[in-house]
Amino acid sequence: MTVEQKIGQFFFPAVFINDTEENIQATEELIKKHNIGGLTFFHSRASAATNYETKKKIFFNDDSYQRLKDLIVRYQKAATTPLLMSIDAEWGLAMRVEKTPQYPYAITLGALPLSESHLVYEVGKQIGLDLKSVGLHYNLAPLADINNNPNNPVIGYRSFGENKEKVAQFALEYLRGMNDAGILGCLKHFPGHGNTNVDSHLGLPVLEETLEQLLENELYPFIKGIESDVDSIMIGHLAVPALNDGANTSATLSKSIIETLLRKQLNYDGLIISDALNMHSVSKLYDRKGQLEWEAFNAGNDVLCFAENVPEGIQEILKNATPKRIEESYNRLLKCKKKAGVFDKDEAPTTELAFTTASLLNHKIAQNCITKIKDTENTAVISNAAKKGTLAKLSVYKNTENTFFKTLESSLSAPEFAVKMDAKNTMSAVEKTLKDYDTLIIALFVPKAKSINNFDIEDTVLQLLKRLFTSKTCVLYVFGNPYALTLIPDLPSVSGLVQVYQTFEEFQKAAAHQLLKNSYCQGTLPVSISYL
Repeated sequence: MTVEQKIGQFFFPAVFINDTEENIQATEELIKKHNIGGLTFFHSRASAATNYETKKKIFFNDDSYQRLKDLIVRYQKAATTPLLMSIDAEWGLAMRVEKTPQYPYAITLGALPLSESHLVYEVGKQIGLDLKSVGLHYNLAPLADINNNPNNPVIGYRSFGENKEKVAQFALEYLRGMNDAGILGCLKHFPGHGNTNVDSHLGLPVLEETLEQLLENELYPFIKGIESDVDSIMIGHLAVPALNDGANTSATLSKSIIETLLRKQLNYDGLIISDALNMHSVSKLYDRKGQLEWEAFNAGNDVLCFAENVPEGIQEILKNATPKRIEESYNRLLKCKKKAGVFDKDEAPTTELAFTTASLLNHKIAQNCITKIKDTENTAVISNAAKKGTLAKLSVYKNTENTFFKTLESSLSAPEFAVKMDAKNTMSAVEKTLKDYDTLIIALFVPKAKSINNFDIEDTVLQLLKRLFTSKTCVLYVFGNPYALTLIPDLPSVSGLVQVYQTFEEFQKAAAHQLLKNSYCQGTLPVSISYL
């Protein structure tokens, strides 16, 4: 392999499962001509981070899984050197591919007690097996970010929580599960993206912490990962002036953060991969094509994720990098490729998607993570209201045919009502209908996991809940991101409050059984919530 061909190995351009034939052929040409090392798959161009400005509509394709499988075979055939196939699948292939198993978000797993950390291992293993079934080798997950800023617009539900020991332990369990399935993992986003309030897809977050503060908190999970010989670490697009002589330089482009801190001080000699180089926090810094790729490599990244200027980037590195540095990065990538079995002749997928196994695992997680925040003799209150005929159920953002209500129905029959999205005109009608009921079981299905636009919870809905909480006995079950609790007015007025985290059917069933039995909840909030 020539030096130029070795440099080509450092490039992992983005490819899109639902792309045009013209684009697919262009990728094949890129593979053949430049000996690139791997690919990173996204659902479609509209779903990738580049869509933040254009807001193109995402068209779903139920055949995405088979299409991905076929594309991987096709791209491997175009490669002289076998490709390392990667994807961002934090909560499973479902993050990028329709009709595949979805597992709980990291924040949900973070609600599990430490005694149930084996369930996080099982999630990692099942995700690994799902990736293996399609021909992928490398999952750009999990997050090692500590979720210590409730206003973080991009981490939030993707982090295991705010406790550094728990984040470290659960991240390593997830990684261990994936490794046991034969899939490489990646801790991200070094040196820690949790305490930021800017989305690095759109701008550059700045961490004001000193090195001592980072070592005490943000860096803890990464240090534990390094001790466990983690496959790779992803560098985040975030600035830490204290580590850069006061400059707001992105960590992805900072030698002092990658070479000095991560390599020398923390003694990490594994693979280092950049965060996506198309993200606006770095993509608009340089006018000359290929300069960003060179600067990222020069800072210490071995792999350039979502590199958009492959031919130019290769030439810049060829012109500027030392042979020693090229050899070091090449050997780290080669080691990962060998571990992932990329060079094995019988590398064709041998596993299949296991929907039943995923469902059983999700049910176990639900049983162990549901969190009871407040309970004022709910069972007795609900039972008495049901006998008197003054109990009603209200579903917010799902119809009354939801699994939670259906599971309750056989043992706790009561009239059911629903509030739909964009139903401003029906709020007064619903409130009027509920006037004869003094006790309510309310199921709030939080519309979005991301905190942007108040999780898409409408103000009219929040005002309705406030009036109900202060005028009736209410038991509230929240299916979604626990940070949504901070938006709900007058929460201290509710009689009961249970956090359920996911809207999956398994979680709805588990929540219904918990209500009927008034059973003990093992789950604890993984983040601090100011709702009182």
